[in-house]
Amino acid sequence: MTILYTHPSSKEHETPMGHPERIARIEAIEPALDALQGLTRKTAPMGTKDQAALAHPMAYIDWVESAIPAQGIKQLDADTHVSPKSYVAAMHAVGAICAAVDDVLTGADKTAFCATRPPGHHAERSTPMGFCLFGTVAIGAKYALSQGLERVAIVDFDVHHGNGTQDLCWEDARIMFVSSHQMPLWPGSGAAQETGAHNTIINHPLPPMSSGADLMAAYDETILPRLAAHKPEMLFLSAGFDAHADDPLANLNFSTEEFAQITRKLCTFAKEHCAGRVVSTLEGGYDLDALAESVAAHVSVLMEYSQ
Repeated sequence: MTILYTHPSSKEHETPMGHPERIARIEAIEPALDALQGLTRKTAPMGTKDQAALAHPMAYIDWVESAIPAQGIKQLDADTHVSPKSYVAAMHAVGAICAAVDDVLTGADKTAFCATRPPGHHAERSTPMGFCLFGTVAIGAKYALSQGLERVAIVDFDVHHGNGTQDLCWEDARIMFVSSHQMPLWPGSGAAQETGAHNTIINHPLPPMSSGADLMAAYDETILPRLAAHKPEMLFLSAGFDAHADDPLANLNFSTEEFAQITRKLCTFAKEHCAGRVVSTLEGGYDLDALAESVAAHVSVLMEYSQ
């Protein structure tokens, strides 16, 4: 009934006081997930450097590890900070998504959700960015390919463009990457004409105040037919919930129920085209109540489509 991967290190990655990507995010979603009956709960293993190196140069991985302070908080860029347990937390996020791929491939379940932090979709090949250290979902996709799949797809419905995932998948014809995001908004990338080296990048910018219904219309008219033509064997979701109307960092108007509808639409697609295989990982979402409600709605739908 959907495998949930977590690890205590997600609550040990400290950021400065007032930072939106904070420990309280995990603390907020825990009771919401605890209320869901039937989840298969697993502790995320520590990811390996070889797994992270599917998407990043080993020199960058070593640099991140070496940048971790022995105490206090260190700033890596304008938005991204690390503390003594940050590398461990990020590597458990890597381990979670790779273990989830293994579970889904071996038939332990058809759907999995990784409730870990820091998020990953802004981390570029050799650059930490936007709260992110490693490109978790891209690593998961490339790991699935290393385990014998020929084609996969990533759908990112976070309010911010998944610039890191785009960078990590730009040259890989086996991965179709779809990002819907508010534009204009940080990080400023994600124009529709950014299509990748093999025309496997689909960017769908949304103007401020768009709703989930606007995105679902785009899925029906354009995105899902493109995904079907790619013939993915597994679907990955970058599950950011900062497009919620209550989120403080952007100006889209998705409702909690619309996140459930979006998830249902993507799971239906996976059932028809990917043998039902869906691996989802947490990205953004900074209003704690909206985040908790939206994660619960998202995982509830994953549970409907499991097994």
